Amino acid sequence: MTRPVFPQQRLRRLRRTAVLRDAVADVTLQPAQLIYPLFVGDLDAPQPVASMPGVAQLPVSDALKRMTDLTARGLRQFLLFGVTAPGHKDAVGSYAAAADAPVNQLLARARDAGLDAMLYADLCFCEYTDHGHCGVLTAGGELDNDATLEHLARTAVVQAEAGADVVAPSGMVDGQVAAIRAGLDAAGHAHTAILSYSVKYASSLYGPFREAGEGGMAFGDRRGYQMDPRRSREWRSELAADLAEGADLVMVKPAATYLDIVRQVRDACDVPLVAYHVSGEYAMLHAAADRGWLEIEPAALEVTHAIRRAGADLVITYFAPQLVDWL
Repeated sequence: MTRPVFPQQRLRRLRRTAVLRDAVADVTLQPAQLIYPLFVGDLDAPQPVASMPGVAQLPVSDALKRMTDLTARGLRQFLLFGVTAPGHKDAVGSYAAAADAPVNQLLARARDAGLDAMLYADLCFCEYTDHGHCGVLTAGGELDNDATLEHLARTAVVQAEAGADVVAPSGMVDGQVAAIRAGLDAAGHAHTAILSYSVKYASSLYGPFREAGEGGMAFGDRRGYQMDPRRSREWRSELAADLAEGADLVMVKPAATYLDIVRQVRDACDVPLVAYHVSGEYAMLHAAADRGWLEIEPAALEVTHAIRRAGADLVITYFAPQLVDWL
């Protein structure tokens, strides 16, 4: 009997054991590549977010303890979002620039405590405006782009003075990077970096975040200033504008459902690329795990590796504390 001829190259040879698979893996995932979002507010106690298991709105003191504990475990980058009581909200989101706003309090206390971490301050107004939109509105209820720029620059300076290493404008306001850079430089904060939400889509996957940040809209939507998911090339113009204005880091948001865009943006620029694994993407994995349809640990690791494989240098993810343990 003639024996069958098998190929000389057997690709399965490099998959036989966990040690061998680890040895030949070419996509890395380390705590240094993770950014953990935190929601901080004027609260007496942590308030769990129902749609995001494991995530809570935190008082300033609890948030500082959480950051301190995670830093000791190797997670050293945090993105801070404010949760604003209705009495502090107004038409222009002025509380974002108040020294006693929770994010600014936390920044100052973290610096006073000598926390060895990179602190990113969200720079948007949806959590601070009484209408829930990302800036000043015109009389007709549309976002007033140029009037919003002034508020962004002023708030960025306050955040930098409080201790932010990086300010992160997320409102997709045209000219935001240039206005913020000018404001920071004029105030003596030339060292403060800007992470621009350069490629942010009007996604249906932000719902749990709006619950966590209490930044839902009283009317309308944000499709007039966030990007249309049906457009595959518009990101080029948005990216080019932010790079020309001096963005130090750029972002694609969402991440897991826009891996094609992450890859294309990575190929198009050399600045660090951040991808945001958003609240809806996080909540979907937990919902499936709760129903026994998947295991949360391997699923979260697989998705985060996929975001890295697509080209992201840094990943913003609510899984960050668990990933540090799983890795």
